[in-house]
Amino acid sequence: MLFKRKIYDKMLQWKQESNGQSALLIEGARRIGKSTVVEEFAKKEYKSYILIDFSNTTVEVKELFDYIFNLNYIFLQLQFIYDIVLYERESVIIFDEVQLCPKARQAIKSLVKDGRYDYIETGSLISIHKNVKDILIPSEEKKIAMYPMDYEEFLLATGNTTTVPLLKQLYDEKNGVGEKLNRIMMRDFRLYMLIGGMPQAVNTYIETNNFRLVDDIKRSILDLYEEDFRKVDPTGNISMIFDAIPSQLHKNSSRFQIKDALNNKRISENNKLNLIAELVDSKTVLATYHVNDPMVGLSGFKDLNKFKLYLTDTGLFVTLTFKDRDFMENDIYSNSSFALQFQ
Repeated sequence: MLFKRKIYDKMLQWKQESNGQSALLIEGARRIGKSTVVEEFAKKEYKSYILIDFSNTTVEVKELFDYIFNLNYIFLQLQFIYDIVLYERESVIIFDEVQLCPKARQAIKSLVKDGRYDYIETGSLISIHKNVKDILIPSEEKKIAMYPMDYEEFLLATGNTTTVPLLKQLYDEKNGVGEKLNRIMMRDFRLYMLIGGMPQAVNTYIETNNFRLVDDIKRSILDLYEEDFRKVDPTGNISMIFDAIPSQLHKNSSRFQIKDALNNKRISENNKLNLIAELVDSKTVLATYHVNDPMVGLSGFKDLNKFKLYLTDTGLFVTLTFKDRDFMENDIYSNSSFALQFQ
């Protein structure tokens, strides 16, 4: 099922304003719907498109980007391999999971300069050291971060088109919603916090109304993230920090205690910051930093050693909290007040 995503409008704005002068890079965690929305955009906004999925393509395709001095040859080969005709200034080439082919990302500079087609890149773990090693990062990229579906997108997916416009109207008029309507809206909000905004989980809820199946989907996504973390950090430290987020938020502490998360494992301060940076780069978590002076530019006064971590998806947070337990519908999903404990 295709869901309306707000990032579509940002992509449309890029296409209109860029006019081929830059490529669009959409980065975010896996399974948030990057590939789906990009391909839908290509279908609607271009005469033709080629989607190169670097997670499932041939060595022949990847090797095309090793030497880019003959772009005519590259374009002819892509059209032949994918059996798609490209039209000048009316076609787009999509580099899906571009982090798996760094040379293709580096080629963006020459491809954009050529100007014949538009280019959209998608990827996760884009900034991780091994994915940018030995390549020149193109300055011709416009980056957009993508996250799981927010509450408004979730409501639209479930067929609710009235709540958000009503809330906006009441806010503008400075009126309350009333006790009865508030109960209904809070029920829907708690439902979103429990299910979350991962498209696969939302689609499973819509099609089955089965929370056990929704939980299974979220567990599979968490397992996928754990596998990615171990590829980045074989020591398992990033995974341990990620798994510790629910318990750390449950504590009455002003900061994330890395030492506790790593079971008192000794590690230098510099390594600690690097681990957090790579975890944040994965777009699976958000970091909030303590700021000493909120009256001025926040970035200049944040304390890098004093922060808290949150998952980017509330549904994954709920499942991660009960990761070591079997699914129990009455304990977790029937008690919707649980979703508000960590606000």
